[in-house]
Parts: sequence; structure tokens; C-alpha cells
Amino acid sequence: MIDCSIKLKLITFLSDGNMYSGEKLGRILGISRAAVNKHISQLKEWGLNIHSMPSQGYILLTPIQLLDSVMILSKLNNPSISIINIVDSTNQYLLERIDILQSGDTCIAEYQQAGRGRRGRQWFSPFGANLYLSMYWRLDQGPESVVGLSLVVSVILAEVLWKIGITDIRVKWPNDIYLYDRKVGGILVELIGATGDTAKIVIGIGINISMYTSNNLLINQNWINLDAAGIQINRNELAAQLINHLRYSLYQFEQQGFNAFIKRWLKLDNFINRPVKLLLANQEVYGISRGIDRQGRLLLEQANGKIKSWVSGDISLRIQQKD
Repeated sequence: MIDCSIKLKLITFLSDGNMYSGEKLGRILGISRAAVNKHISQLKEWGLNIHSMPSQGYILLTPIQLLDSVMILSKLNNPSISIINIVDSTNQYLLERIDILQSGDTCIAEYQQAGRGRRGRQWFSPFGANLYLSMYWRLDQGPESVVGLSLVVSVILAEVLWKIGITDIRVKWPNDIYLYDRKVGGILVELIGATGDTAKIVIGIGINISMYTSNNLLINQNWINLDAAGIQINRNELAAQLINHLRYSLYQFEQQGFNAFIKRWLKLDNFINRPVKLLLANQEVYGISRGIDRQGRLLLEQANGKIKSWVSGDISLRIQQKD
């Protein structure tokens, strides 16, 4: 395993947003100024917005709030959590340990080297800028009982953000969180289990908090972070509230199924009664979003006035095309 201890110490110093000279950092860490500069360059590759000023030193232009295990643990109803600095992905971390996990076991990381989203997409995960969280859950009813789960998790996440004061938060079918018509969070549900067997599920969540805009080229959709929207939150407080609410609500889902969440989804639906484009593997479908059905399928009213349900695809807001 690569030793990242010096980089993590550098981040700890720079996280307060103050200027530090290379000479001072080298003296504290017991390394040369050239070595400091090399580590700083690598931290920039981790997505940290560090500015180098000749004859002055280094400053983190976008200060970050580091994960605080003591604070998070003090607010959890169940302390089953791993808080990690660097990981390939929080989902993968749990998947590799899935045989020894209990429902509600959670992993949070500062930085994902290989974060992933739906359909094999990369999930850009700069160090300390966002919240990267995964939770394990077991459903003894089997994979069939997972219907609607990604929508349920979207509702849970949106309700937590609403509770802390972000009242413009919305959900987007099938598994995104939106703020002002832009993506602020996403969900990846990964399932292990054959038909009739126990469903072992890893739920990954990413929330954009302070990711800075020069990373736009690495993201292929319109996005926003909470800081840019003028919303200041405590990342550790958010993590604890989300974990507690997820554990409570997933138990409710286990007992009552998707029906218990449909009205809550519709209340938060960002695209309800709006013209959208549904992008499938080899076609585009235009229509008016009419919410979801009891299986969590998208209901789309097309030009002929008929409503058709769709199991998969990506939707975006569009002006409805005319024939």
C-alpha cells in the first residue's frame, strides 16, 4: 500500500485556508522544499484547489472540512462505520467485505481513487470536497424486494437535506438529487443475490458540497454544489444525520416496501408535469413526465396523449419537440 501520510499531514495544515511557505512545511514534515512541491502537485491531482504563490508558499483556495470520526460517532445511533481517508470506492470497500457485514454497516471516505456511478461512469471524487458514503443492507425477501430502492434512497437523502434547511432540494428519476435543475447528488445501488436468494445490497451516495468549478471537464452533465448555491453545511453533521435516517428508513422499506415512499417521492419530483427527454440506449423519447407508478417506473405522456411506463433510461429537461 502506498504511504500517503505526508500528503495527509499537508492537507491537515492547508485545510484552514491559510498560507504556508514551502520552507515551513518542509521543516515541520522533515522533507525538502522540492519534496513539498512534489506532494503539492499530487494533491492537485486529487482535486484539491491549491494555489502556489512564488516566494510566499501554498494556499488552499477552497478550504475543506475534514471528516471528524469523534463527532460523527457521537451522533450515531449505531457506531458500525468505517471512516477512511483514501479508498478505491466506498461501494467497493463494502463489496469486498460483504460476507461479514450487518445491515446498516457504513463506509465514508475523504477521497475515492476510482469512484463510480451508474452504467460504469466515473464519479469524480476530489479529496474532502464532497460526501462519499456507502451503506450495506440485507433483504431476506430476495432481489424482487429491491424494486424501487434507488428511488427510496433518493427520497431519504432529499428529506435529510430538506431537514437541514435546503428546501429547494428535489429528486430526479431514477436516482439523482437536484437543486435548481442541476445535479447535486447521485446514488448507485449494487445488488448481489440470485432470484429467490437473500439480496445483499450496497448503496453508494455522493453529495457535491464544495467541489470547485475548474473540474467541469471531468463531469458530463450540468451540476452544482451546495457551497456555490450559498448553502453552508457541516459535513460531519450531514453524514451522521444521513446514516441515522438511512438506517431507520431502510428498515421501514424492508417492512413496508416501496408503497410507503411513493407519495414522498411525488412531493419531491423535480420533473413532474414538465417536458422531458428520455434517453435510451438507441433512441430518444419526448413527452411530459407524469411521475412514477407503484413499481417505480417512469410515467411518460407522449404526443398521442397515452401514458407509457419506462423501466430504465436517463431523463433531462427539454422543450417538447413538435411533429
